[in-house]
Amino acid sequence: MPDESSLTFHNQPCHEPPPDISVVVPFFNEEDSLRLLYDKLVSSLESLQRSFELIFVNDGSTDTSESIIADLQKNDSRINFISFPVNSGKAKALDSGFKASRGQLVFTLDADLQDDPTEFPRFIEKIEEGYDLVSGWKKERHDPLEKRLPSKLFNTVTSWVAGFRLHDFNCGFKLYRHEILDEIELYGELHRYVPVLAYWRGFRITEIPVRHHARPFGKSKYGWERYVRGFFDLFTVALLTRYIRTPMYLFGIPGLIILFMGIMILSFISFLQFRYGSILGHKLGRPNRRTPIDWFLTPGTGKQCSYHSKMAHVWAFCA
Repeated sequence: MPDESSLTFHNQPCHEPPPDISVVVPFFNEEDSLRLLYDKLVSSLESLQRSFELIFVNDGSTDTSESIIADLQKNDSRINFISFPVNSGKAKALDSGFKASRGQLVFTLDADLQDDPTEFPRFIEKIEEGYDLVSGWKKERHDPLEKRLPSKLFNTVTSWVAGFRLHDFNCGFKLYRHEILDEIELYGELHRYVPVLAYWRGFRITEIPVRHHARPFGKSKYGWERYVRGFFDLFTVALLTRYIRTPMYLFGIPGLIILFMGIMILSFISFLQFRYGSILGHKLGRPNRRTPIDWFLTPGTGKQCSYHSKMAHVWAFCA
């Protein structure tokens, strides 16, 4: 994992006051989308009549994505970008973008054109109601079933662990007040859990439905492994939030369940040993008797295992 010194910062000299809005866009091999995305971002942001900056974070792209942003930056001083030498993951890319951002309000969205920058005014309107983080909710998703079903399970489990309900923790389209980002450092898959970490620090969280477009170019860079990593990081989040003062509750309850199961298994094996002289459940010389161990076997497997165990006892007896 590259450290801070291995990053390349392509920032314009700036002597102006901080902008009102920062937009952080991580990308990885999105050469077909970046120019279109830039046009959409500028059009939407200029309509707000607020100052802004665009922070593109190149997460180790191997195509021409970086050169496209560098070319755009030559004609627009509002563009800054950061380059990772290798793909380091979305959390690290976002974290570096957050640290470089200067706006009081910080948008994040993906570079694949599935998020719609024309939604910016709705996010701002919502956050000005007194919220600290507004998360997008892809209510009507244009993703294949193999992405929607795991996502639904993920959101259900995360809501239960977090102690509050969001329909779409995984949506990358969000608006933050900058003070949230000053308190949170991202790594692993923790970018999915920023609302949870913020909620347990006392910030106000809400969500709004957003339009979700089908990906016009390329294919998703994520596979099933992200859900595996995500659930491990969910355990970390649980430890850092609701169990930070009572970690024994997190580890103790599963420990008690495992202890109880171990005691039951040990008791059953001890009963077989003392009652029948063997943990197989019958004594030598009485191979035809049905044993308690057979109760836990399927009919076919039970007959086969019972037969082989009986034959072994007969051979031992004859020997």
